[in-house]
Amino acid sequence: LSAISLCLGDCQLQTPCGIQKCTADFVSLTSHLNSAFEGFDLEFCKALRAYSACTDRNSKVCRGNLVYHYAVLGISDLMSQRNCSKDGPTSSTNPEMTHDPCSYSDHTEAREYQGGDKTPPPTYLFCGLFGDPHLRTFKDHFQTCKVEGAWPLIDNNYLSVQVTNVPVVPGSSATATNKITIIFKSYQDCTDQKVYQAVTDDLPAAFVDGTTSGGDGNTKSLQIVEKVSGKYVEMHARYIGTTVYIRQLGHYLTLAIRMPQELVMAYEENQDLQLCVNGCPSSERIDDSGHLPLPVMGQLLPQGGAAHPQSVYTLETATTKCHEKMLVKDIYFYSCVFDLLTTGDTNFTAAARSALQDVEALHPRKEHWRIFPSSGGGGVGKGGKFFVGLGFCLIFVAFL
Repeated sequence: LSAISLCLGDCQLQTPCGIQKCTADFVSLTSHLNSAFEGFDLEFCKALRAYSACTDRNSKVCRGNLVYHYAVLGISDLMSQRNCSKDGPTSSTNPEMTHDPCSYSDHTEAREYQGGDKTPPPTYLFCGLFGDPHLRTFKDHFQTCKVEGAWPLIDNNYLSVQVTNVPVVPGSSATATNKITIIFKSYQDCTDQKVYQAVTDDLPAAFVDGTTSGGDGNTKSLQIVEKVSGKYVEMHARYIGTTVYIRQLGHYLTLAIRMPQELVMAYEENQDLQLCVNGCPSSERIDDSGHLPLPVMGQLLPQGGAAHPQSVYTLETATTKCHEKMLVKDIYFYSCVFDLLTTGDTNFTAAARSALQDVEALHPRKEHWRIFPSSGGGGVGKGGKFFVGLGFCLIFVAFL
């Protein structure tokens, strides 16, 4: 028995067992698969059959290798769990042949394979717009702008996003978004050009042509998912690794988007006016020169004007109201306070809260989720002035 054991050990050294290569190929064939998508079981079974065929080819040289025997047992268990037949098509073990051309994550893996060297994973960026409106750029700069009318948030070779903003209350330069237009540009065989448009009280769960997806019906490289009817939709564009959230809260819309950095930066010189990339022009900043003047207290009307009872918030009541939704006094909390003082519309409280939730869902770096006021914080200063530090700028709100 000891002689047989010694022989097995020597034989393994002389003729290396290829089980590690079989396993590596299986991982390569399945790493891009997502169990949530149609066709997962079919592709997974094909990869399992390829794995099984590879172990069969190595059965003689791997007889004394425990890893080999564990792999054979594991393949059998997985085939039973997924109801895979032993006979059928197998996946190619060439990673170049198995990458999904309509999956951005597969694009990056293919480049890594072709290059030979390990490359860092793609960097994703986040942009959001909500409230009066408050803009969080791809650089995590936080601004409050007026930008009345139609403005481009994003305009690159893959995607265009335009928002239209209208005045919120008479006598204030603050605006809010009542229309969003998104153009997913045609890309290879993954999708034709698709246009999505949302306006106040019309947040459809389909593109303007009536479809809910782009590209092949099985892969769904681009699709719309309705989360709350008429109030919240998501768009998932796998071929460009991009996710978009659009919500309606009260009378206005909010937007949040995550997109790969290399695609964000794929634009021409004449496309430089992009609020998500470069922020608002200085002439459009409400916080220009560091000041955010408010209407005279006691004359603030909720959205809808005289049709609703007059609603007036003081610094104290606005702070209390926002604190009900957001316990941490970060940028989103202070944006909520400013919006309530400006409009008297409590829907802006929910907008600030959901905007923060969208950050937590889409922003790739948890340590950057929250932006806090710069030194000095927010509170009541001398002369009855309420000041809020919004990350890269200090905002003073004067009470008249």
